[in-house]
Amino acid sequence: MKKRSRGRELALQMLYQVDLRGDSALEAAEEVAREEEPDRDARAFATKLVNGVRETLDELDREIAATAQNWDISRMAVIDRNVLRMATYELLYCRDIPPKVAINEAIELGKRYSTQKTGAFVNGILDKIKSRKVDTLAPRGAKSARDTDGALPGDPHSTLAGEDDTAEDES
Repeated sequence: MKKRSRGRELALQMLYQVDLRGDSALEAAEEVAREEEPDRDARAFATKLVNGVRETLDELDREIAATAQNWDISRMAVIDRNVLRMATYELLYCRDIPPKVAINEAIELGKRYSTQKTGAFVNGILDKIKSRKVDTLAPRGAKSARDTDGALPGDPHSTLAGEDDTAEDES
């Protein structure tokens, strides 16, 4: 399994625990990840996703709720809700991850850990979010609302935090 795919799997497991048991479960979930996953890059990516989702949770939930018509986010299955949160975070904040990859990985995680129907549910919601939010940004290589590392201005996860937001994208 690829490092980022494994990182997403670890992140989903940690988010699941936090969703069910509260923030106090995060430390234990991180410890389990350290013990079970020898790859440091996979763990680092998982941590980036978990921290990003937790820091932008209200925004992510609003975006999902606005898109998932007739679905209250609190009534969604815990796995489905966290797969959607994680993928929405990737779509909105991880410019280095192609939207198609974020969506496909979310579909696979949903099918693996929830039900076969989850794939279609996740795909429908994420495709709408992508169309409304991601596709409206300038194409890669052009100046856009995102800074040079792909994060939105003011994003706490920007690897180039504090640098000029008007610099050209090198991709």
